[in-house]
Amino acid sequence: MDVQEIADRLELGELLARYVRAVDGGDWALLDSVFTADAVIDFSASGGVRGDRDAVRRWLAEVLAAWPGRQHLIGAVTMTVEGDEARVSASFADTLAPSRSTVAATTPGFVRGGGWYHHRLVRTPDGWRSRELIQEQCWRTIG
Repeated sequence: MDVQEIADRLELGELLARYVRAVDGGDWALLDSVFTADAVIDFSASGGVRGDRDAVRRWLAEVLAAWPGRQHLIGAVTMTVEGDEARVSASFADTLAPSRSTVAATTPGFVRGGGWYHHRLVRTPDGWRSRELIQEQCWRTIG
């Protein structure tokens, strides 16, 4: 790996972290630093929408309001960087909680799941951005 590829990989890792920070924190404007304006984002594997960044931002804000406690964990990242394009797949585990307060694990309303995020990314003047995200849902529990 040359220095540029190492720098790219670090920036791509930061992009993944910004994505989960935006979703978990409800900072929907932060998604502009993750996705291109014309990105295609596909959450249909988990019953969600498929659309551009703005449509998905509206959907996330509406749907996730029911779960104010949210946490995504990203791991097992694989990356292929070729010039100004990259492909990244990252496993995820997420928990959606009905409250940000301390509640019993048996409290109704918890949703837990896991799977893979598959990104197709491009280098832009503002840094790497995801042009496509496809969520692959592997499992989900609802309590």
